[in-house]
Formats: sequence, structure tokens, C-alpha cells
Amino acid sequence: MQKNQKKAYICGLAAVCLWSTVATAFKLSLRHLGPEPLLFYASLTSVLVLLLILAIQGRMRELSRLTFKDARFSLLLGGLNPFLYYLVLIRAYDLLRAQEAQAINYTWAITMSLLSIPLLGQRLRGLQFVAIGLGYLGALIISTRGNLLGFEMASPLGFALAMGSTVIWALFWIFGVKDAMDPTLRLLLNFCCGAVYTGAWALLSGISLIPNGPGLLGAVYLGIFEMGVTFVLWMSALRLSRTTAQVSNMIYLAPFLSLFIIHFLLGETIHAATLAGLGFILAGTVTQKFADAQATK
Repeated sequence: MQKNQKKAYICGLAAVCLWSTVATAFKLSLRHLGPEPLLFYASLTSVLVLLLILAIQGRMRELSRLTFKDARFSLLLGGLNPFLYYLVLIRAYDLLRAQEAQAINYTWAITMSLLSIPLLGQRLRGLQFVAIGLGYLGALIISTRGNLLGFEMASPLGFALAMGSTVIWALFWIFGVKDAMDPTLRLLLNFCCGAVYTGAWALLSGISLIPNGPGLLGAVYLGIFEMGVTFVLWMSALRLSRTTAQVSNMIYLAPFLSLFIIHFLLGETIHAATLAGLGFILAGTVTQKFADAQATK
């Protein structure tokens, strides 16, 4: 793909702005629909969106050429994302304030560096210890709402689920390194599996998947802008950009834009502890990125 920095910035900024609405969309949708039906219809929507994108790109024949051997690893990964990841994350949003869940979720990069030790045989260096400390200190500040000494959490289960979702997301990316399939095709298969797994889980658990109007609209929105179009926009931005860093650094805008939207659409008062904790998390993420860059030199 030919490099075009202006288009890269436009695609990257569009992706960041759309991702910034997701925390609010989760909370609004959960007022009308439970986690299982929300994930089920969001996954189905994402499948349809990705099929449409492939059709527009003239790539539908690539699907017919896929063999089970090509697809089997992606089918397994679908159990991690979207099925487990979003089911756990949506439940965390159900128990926590939107500002808390979305901020804690940004510790996934720190979690991935820890999991890379046993799974990829990587070693931690000095700066990476600092990054881990900053990231998890930020998560504790948010979860205790600044009362670190009292260590009282509004929802210990919600905190555990939010942190657990970062483990699942990190595992998905670590294992995904071994999958050589085209990212859009892989994501399509992941969400096909996500819909099937979620439907089966709901059936076995006796959970109704019958939606209502507002809940279904929320699921469709999430399927398009959290799981479908936005991913393609982000991948396009990375491919169009002269360097990955010129686009990837834009992602740091997302949590602050998200807090702005949460405040005005959900009416949540953004607490100083959330801002402080998010600052620590982002400082840890930046430190981790710098440490990784130093390690590759």
C-alpha cells in the first residue's frame, strides 16, 4: 500500500474518536440488554460489517479458498476474543463506573509484558519493572477511588473482571502472533466463532437472547464501531503511515476523549482519582513502549 501520511492521520483519528465512544455505548446498552445478548448481536453485526468490507474490496474469493488447516487457529482464538474477552469486560462495565472500567482496561499492555515472560521467554529489564509498577498503581488508585490506605473497593468483583479482561486480551495478541492469516479474515472468523460460542453459552445457561429495540441498537453500534469498521480504519492508518509511531501515539488521546464523552452523555462526575490513576497507567504504557524500543536496539 502506498504511503499517505495525511490519510493515515485521518484514518487514525477517526478510529480513536470512535473507540472513545465505546465505554459510554457499553453502559447505555447495558441498561437495556444483558452481557450475553449484547455480545451475541454485536458479534453478528461485526461479521456482517467485515463481510461487507471484504465484498467492497473484492476479496470474497479469499474466503472460499480457506481450508480448515488455514482457519483452525483463528477458530480457537475466537474463544479468547470476542467470546471470553468481551463477556468478562462487559460484566466489568456492568459493575463499575464507565470511567473506571475503561481506564483499568488500558493496563493490558503492561499485562502483556508480564505474560511474555513465561509464554515468549522474554526477560524484564529495569524500565519494564517501572512500567509495571506505574500501570498497576494507577489501576489501584482508580479501583479504590484514591483511598489506597483504606484499600476499599466499590466493586472488588468488577475490578477483578476488568483486570482479568486485560489478561485475556494480552493472551489473544500473544497467541495471535503465530497466526499468519490476513488480519481482516482472521477477525471475521473470530467474530463468527464469538457469535456461535456466545449463542451456545446462552443456550446452555438458559439466558434469553431476545433483544429489545434500544439494546439491539446499542449492540449494532458496538459491532460496527468497536469490533468492525474501527479495526479496519486503524489497520489502514498503520499501513498508510510512514512509521508506525506517527499513528500509534494517537491512541493516547482515546482515554481522555472517552472521559469527556462519559461525563456529558452518562452524567458521571470524573473524579480526580480516575484522572490520577489514568495518568499513572499511561505513564506506565509509555515507559513500557520506550523499554521495548531500547530492547530491540
